[in-house]
Amino acid sequence: MDGMPVGHGLEALFAPRSIAIVGASDDVTKIGGRPLQFLLKYGYTGAIYPINRKAGQVQSIAAYASVAQTPEAPELAVIAVPPAAALDAVKECAARGVRAAVILSAGFSEMGEEGSRLQTLIGQVAKGSGMRIVGPNCLGAIGVPQKSIATFSVALESSFPDAGSVGIVSQSGNLGSFTLRLASERGLGISRMLTTGNECDVDIADAIASLAQDPGTSVILCCMETCRNGDKLRQAMALARDAGKPLVVLKVGVSEAGSAAAASHTGALACSDAVFDAVLRQGGAIRVPSIEQLLEVGHALSVVESGRVPRGNKVAILTASGGFGVLLADAASAQGLALPRLAQRTQERVLSIVPFASPANPVDMTAQVSSKPEVLAQVLAAVAEDETCDALILQSANAFFVPRLREVFLSALTQVAREHPARLILLCARAPQDVRAQLNAMGFPVVEGIDAACATLAALVRFGAREARPAALPTEAAQALSPDAFATEAGAKQVLARAGVPVLQEVVARSREQALAAARDIGFPLVLKIVSPDIAHKTEVGGVVVGVRSEGQLIDEYESLLARVAQKAPQARIDGVLVAQMVQGGTELILGSKRDPVFGPMVMVGLGGIHAEIMKDVALQPAPVDEAQALAMLRSLKAFALLDGARGRPKADVQAAARAVAALSRFASAQERHVAEIDVNPLVVLDAGQGAYALDALLVPDHMEETP
Repeated sequence: MDGMPVGHGLEALFAPRSIAIVGASDDVTKIGGRPLQFLLKYGYTGAIYPINRKAGQVQSIAAYASVAQTPEAPELAVIAVPPAAALDAVKECAARGVRAAVILSAGFSEMGEEGSRLQTLIGQVAKGSGMRIVGPNCLGAIGVPQKSIATFSVALESSFPDAGSVGIVSQSGNLGSFTLRLASERGLGISRMLTTGNECDVDIADAIASLAQDPGTSVILCCMETCRNGDKLRQAMALARDAGKPLVVLKVGVSEAGSAAAASHTGALACSDAVFDAVLRQGGAIRVPSIEQLLEVGHALSVVESGRVPRGNKVAILTASGGFGVLLADAASAQGLALPRLAQRTQERVLSIVPFASPANPVDMTAQVSSKPEVLAQVLAAVAEDETCDALILQSANAFFVPRLREVFLSALTQVAREHPARLILLCARAPQDVRAQLNAMGFPVVEGIDAACATLAALVRFGAREARPAALPTEAAQALSPDAFATEAGAKQVLARAGVPVLQEVVARSREQALAAARDIGFPLVLKIVSPDIAHKTEVGGVVVGVRSEGQLIDEYESLLARVAQKAPQARIDGVLVAQMVQGGTELILGSKRDPVFGPMVMVGLGGIHAEIMKDVALQPAPVDEAQALAMLRSLKAFALLDGARGRPKADVQAAARAVAALSRFASAQERHVAEIDVNPLVVLDAGQGAYALDALLVPDHMEETP
């Protein structure tokens, strides 16, 4: 399986010409009975081969004692036998030439050492044979148009989903099944569903990639707990992005407790939520916080053609009630949507139609829309033609339940759809199911709740405004680092300076005379710092002096510093005293990188002090980033105004800061196998044109084994 493209070989899961049920049962309450029951009930037209060691018949279908005895090699095998027997079943399927297998059985890595051993052996069969294996401990797969059913999900008990263009992938079986059920009730047509379980072979990235390459899928809904292979996930997201298919992700495990539960459930390392957020954002995925938003956003994207997705966040709100307008304005603002005043010409048109309207935005059309049907069409046309806004929200509490008003709304919307086909109008409305279906068919997404409507539109805006797929940055060759780079601040800064992170002039002095010579070369004022591989926090032992302004003060402070350190850290090795140029003023940032166990080096920048530690005001991106991406990271900070000249402050040299961020990210990426963490604190950013400099730095080594 090494080198196999992500998502390869999964077609047999969704459109097999034949299916074997290993462990098939007459008892439809058992997991070996339900897939066969569903295949028969919903009319799968391919060959079905129940496998039961007693042979005979199972659910009135001729059964076989083993896969080896079937008339042909089944394309798909559904395995529903105890864990101890699953390995032999998998080996038999591989030997028979089965293309894909779904292991529904539980009792593997989630149950301890023996289960993990069995699961590893099953994964090795997949790797050696090329047969793709889903699970174990999963709820399986469904190809809806082909009625291919490899699941025992209760979601199929009473009905089968309508075929459509929305694909569902989930690591959690029940969460995926629940999403399928709710999506069907919501009126979404489904193309495929795949739940990956313990992921001994096929993982969530394979599942996403397979839907990205499926012509019958246009929107992908993903329920994700964790990720085992960061590179594969990036490749899968790139496939979806290049295909123009929205990927909507519900990533569970946001809290510390939730992350721990997800790791326990899946048996994988839990990355921090901030890392996932950065990776998903970079990959062009739309992240949502709840299963309700997953469905609403997925539904809206399935209704709205890509050409009508808004490219900006400016929205016009139309209501027949001032109160609803205020509620929507508050909800829209909370979601980051802007409500600009409509153009003066538009306001005048609205007032000419409804003299008592409030035309600025939100537009209160008043109750005239119920007494004068032509009002709605005219106001909608006026606002739809206003280029001030990128999208419209039309709110109605009850109109679609009143036959007379329903026709007014349908007629007006039909007209605006005909005259302004590229305009997105999202309806915040309650409506009967048949009317909702009619509106959806016309291209108008319908969302019932005020908060939900604004959240859905905001998600569509994020999809429309996503950046183009980032170009691959050139990979720099990793240069060998000396032990000094990890031992002291001075060594770390020398390495970073060579990598392009600017530092101030400084010299390590090993005597008072060397310190004086350095001072004469650098110039006053100066900073003195102890240099020791055994002292991590220099200030705690009195090892830092700032504001040295003369040779006499330098001599006194040099001796005093060494004496204090000798008293407070008598065992510490002393390599000298750092004599460094001192700068005054500027804005302090923290800058750093940490290698994530799944996604690799992540670069972080934030405002220093309480902004980072208490307010968590930091920006995070996978490394490396270029200067434009680094500048975007800086601009995303809540406290960016401090760098941008707030309250009469001079503007800071943000371009120099961005260059430092980009340089550190390149170094972190190149040194991924040698450097686990980089900490620059602070990076002081001076006024515009004066630069940015790392005042302190730390490199943490790593001992990852080199891959051949």
